[in-house]
Amino acid sequence: MPVIDNEAAQRFELVEAGALAFADYRQIGTRILVPHVEAPEALRGKGTAGRLMGGLLDIIRARGQTIVPLCPYAEAFIRRHPDYADLVSE
Repeated sequence: MPVIDNEAAQRFELVEAGALAFADYRQIGTRILVPHVEAPEALRGKGTAGRLMGGLLDIIRARGQTIVPLCPYAEAFIRRHPDYADLVSE
């Protein structure tokens, strides 16, 4: 299942193995602030959070938006994947 933008809940979501991983966000203009990324215990260590981040960053890129990675995981993911560095906004 692909990453979806649940605009009503203001979070990106990814369902794998019947469990939900998500990244909360707040939009300010074209900037997407991501303060929290979470994967349930059952999905940890399986790459789910990384697939969530890759999917949400692809959505942000396609929309011409930028990200402010406030969550340490989101910041570390982008640092490990420099092909997304151009999306980072201060």
